[in-house]
Amino acid sequence: MTHTGKNATVVIVGGGVAGLALGNFLLRKGISCIVLERHSRDYVEQRQRAGALDAGGVRRLHEWGLAEVVEGHSQGDPDSGMPLLIEGEMRWWKMNDDSEDVDGAFCPQQILVQNLIKVFLRDGGDLRFGAEDVSLHDIDTANPVVRYRDAAGSTKTVSCDFVAGSDGFRGVSRTAIPDDILVCSTHEFGYAWLTVMTEVPADPLAVLAVHSRGFAAQITRGPHASRLYLQCPLTDTIEQWPDDRIWNELEARFGEPVTPKGPITSKQVVPLRGVVFSPMSYGTLYLLGDAAHLISPMSAQGMSLALHDADVFARAVIHQVENHDSGLLDSYSNTCLDHTWRQQASAVWMTEAMHDSGDPSYEGEFRRQIARKNLEGLLAR
Repeated sequence: MTHTGKNATVVIVGGGVAGLALGNFLLRKGISCIVLERHSRDYVEQRQRAGALDAGGVRRLHEWGLAEVVEGHSQGDPDSGMPLLIEGEMRWWKMNDDSEDVDGAFCPQQILVQNLIKVFLRDGGDLRFGAEDVSLHDIDTANPVVRYRDAAGSTKTVSCDFVAGSDGFRGVSRTAIPDDILVCSTHEFGYAWLTVMTEVPADPLAVLAVHSRGFAAQITRGPHASRLYLQCPLTDTIEQWPDDRIWNELEARFGEPVTPKGPITSKQVVPLRGVVFSPMSYGTLYLLGDAAHLISPMSAQGMSLALHDADVFARAVIHQVENHDSGLLDSYSNTCLDHTWRQQASAVWMTEAMHDSGDPSYEGEFRRQIARKNLEGLLAR
């Protein structure tokens, strides 16, 4: 393993998709790294999060020799696309980018995380669960350190060359960047999703619906669970959505009976928005994934963005170690922000097309008609 006399070349804060992917990428090139994750392994592996991988995300995993972490997960027939109900009429949403030589994957985030953990530990990776009270120090120097309290309650200090902050939107990494340096850009869409976890499998793996009552969807979260999505006002609360109302509303927006129905295990009202923090690096700290940006869940790009950041940062670190050239690290923020803004632009367009074309009470009839025309461009037939 390559390191510089410190505990590791890279300390990765956060064991989600971005952090675990980065750890695996670095491990494959002999770059020493330590992954610090606040929660227990059981908690992380059982945590249900939304996400699907586009073809670019799958391709990156293949390029790093990690095809096994998404094996057995596919989007079905790429020629048929994804079912899209428009006022109850079955249409098909084009999913694949013809420029990609691999298909995307319906690999739930929970499964991807489990597989990344398994491969990382199998290959000798250093993954420390239960690392609480993480704090970053001296990140504006060449000798950053990360302190944390381990599962036994002891305070530990880890020295490194670089810190990868991949601990999510509410993590501590981003707070280490001075307020007068960090810029936050946000777009609020003006509506929310009621997101509902159910102990009901999804068949097919995903169905989306555009309806005058609002957007709706049912998407797989593994062989025995699915998540339901219902567009709703920002002011709605979960108390306004008892279980029977949820199933009845899903059927109304799908325009057909929904079977089977089953236990609902959680509900949450999530405002739709896009967020980008800039810069994505400061000193020896580099932000990845949700620590740097949130994208509309309608785009299903969150995991793919995380993998893009991990890929760019891993290649930059490897280039630095092998060639003693910081050029790729210096351009990391600009490279990732360029990609992030492109994806945000696509996500805004997609979100507005799918939501404005349904319930006109949010944006009016004029925007509904425009969105319907835009929606036609997404349909395979």
